[in-house]
Amino acid sequence: MFLKKLSNGKSELKSRNALSDTNLLLIITISVFFIMYISAIVFLGSGFLKPQAFFNILNDNAALIILSCGMSIVMISGGIDISVGQVTALVCMSCAVHLDHNGGNVLTAFLLALMIGLLFGLVQGFLVSYLEIQPFIVTLAGMFFAKGMTTIVNATQFNVVHEGFQELKNTRIYVPGMGSINKIGKYVPAYVEIGVIVALVLVVALFALLRWTKLGRSFYAVGGNSHSANMLGINVKRTKFMSHMLCSLLAGIGGFVYFLHVGSGSPSHASGAEMNAIASSIIGGTMLTGGVGNIVGTLFGVLSLNTIKNIVSSLGLDEAWWTNITVAGMICLFLLIQSIVLSRKNKNKA
Repeated sequence: MFLKKLSNGKSELKSRNALSDTNLLLIITISVFFIMYISAIVFLGSGFLKPQAFFNILNDNAALIILSCGMSIVMISGGIDISVGQVTALVCMSCAVHLDHNGGNVLTAFLLALMIGLLFGLVQGFLVSYLEIQPFIVTLAGMFFAKGMTTIVNATQFNVVHEGFQELKNTRIYVPGMGSINKIGKYVPAYVEIGVIVALVLVVALFALLRWTKLGRSFYAVGGNSHSANMLGINVKRTKFMSHMLCSLLAGIGGFVYFLHVGSGSPSHASGAEMNAIASSIIGGTMLTGGVGNIVGTLFGVLSLNTIKNIVSSLGLDEAWWTNITVAGMICLFLLIQSIVLSRKNKNKA
């Protein structure tokens, strides 16, 4: 009985430490974002001051927010998934062909996107959790499989002309009081695309999942120490399986949101999205070692990543290598911050 109480006490202490680490990284991420955005307003002119400039970041990256949330869940549980970018491209191409060539509708296209995500989640989750194959290897194979399947579905880029889809794609949700006056003196209302609403709803839902459900706590426990989690009665294999299932399902949803934004199918769609998702998760405070992370931090990680890209572009450094160098610098900075937090955590354990 004494040993059981001692074990429970250690578990609660570990949970509190993990939570404090998560909150600390979240505060740092949010602070960095606001410092960058305010600096951009002060030093780069009023372009960043217009609300639509901020809403455009959301419009352009709604799909990335969803993919990054899925990536964060897998990373919190101690894994990784590098197939999400190519799954997004496969979803876009499959939905485009379904709508324009197979006489489908928007609802069946969305169900097709969910089915693709679920199938990848089932296979990859089973291989990682129950056959204990390294997640990097499994999802690398998934990435190449999705890339090949995209080309098999259709090898050329084409724009979707389906009337119902175009109507949904062009839907705008106007934000009252946030518009601006253009150069000819006309008021232009601020808006967000429907994909932004989907992304923000998912952020709230996933935040609640990780914060207040048994499954969410299991993700943190398994990522923090799978052996300890197993001793505490947590089904480690099922938890890892669910993390990959959820990540791939979100990749399916994110793929459809991306499809709504671009309105076309192409084998080159979402190229590098998996790397951007990993970078956003790291910047958002999700630790590569597992056990620490926050979905709200991931949201701000996406915003920070794309704000710095806009700043680099506004400085006239349009060459791709400047953006890549800047992003690399940001990732290194946040990895350094994570190392400091991790060393602090180890000191607390000692």
